[in-house]
Amino acid sequence: MNQTTLSTQTRQALQDFVSALPEDQQETVSSAFEELLSSDVAANAKTTGDKAPDFELSNVRSGTLSIRDALAEGPVVLNFYRGSWCPFCNLELNALQQQLPAIRECGARLIAVSPEKPDSSLTHVEKLNLAFDVLSDPGNRVAAAYGLIMTVPESLRPLYLQWGIDLPAANGDDSHQLPVPATYVIDRSGIIRAAYVDKDYTKRMEPEAIVDALKALG
Repeated sequence: MNQTTLSTQTRQALQDFVSALPEDQQETVSSAFEELLSSDVAANAKTTGDKAPDFELSNVRSGTLSIRDALAEGPVVLNFYRGSWCPFCNLELNALQQQLPAIRECGARLIAVSPEKPDSSLTHVEKLNLAFDVLSDPGNRVAAAYGLIMTVPESLRPLYLQWGIDLPAANGDDSHQLPVPATYVIDRSGIIRAAYVDKDYTKRMEPEAIVDALKALG
């Protein structure tokens, strides 16, 4: 898979999605998107050189997983995604799955986190045949610790429901908060060595760049 594959796929998915919307919905989505990009969302997100906040969350398959325990075994690739309903997230998760062997060859563990309830996430994990850890972050508490919180504008909430996206049902709360998608490469000492955070939720870190960052850890 070449380095432009994921970005090419997400750009195409965005074009397909927007072009299929009625004009009034296109205007609503465009206005909300522009508002997001001009906001200070994720302005204080954790970044390269920061200590990665510790956490322990439920693994959607079973049990719990703490980042401290994961780091005791090797580096961690920590990925925050919005949910199984997000087409850009699904493209990213599939791309990460394809790169999982290369990530593991670097001695690293891949952990994905979303605010969805475990039962919703487990169904999704099985559907996509994801072989890495997927954790449930109720109330986006861990996402907040990493400075990644955004709130879906009220103007979009009725559209989400029309599109079959019921965030309160999926996440178990009515905050309409989501994590800004982000990827962190964290070394064994818990220091973030590479970070990709973008308010534009259609943009994601290329999996090849993740592997390159892991190799740079030495």
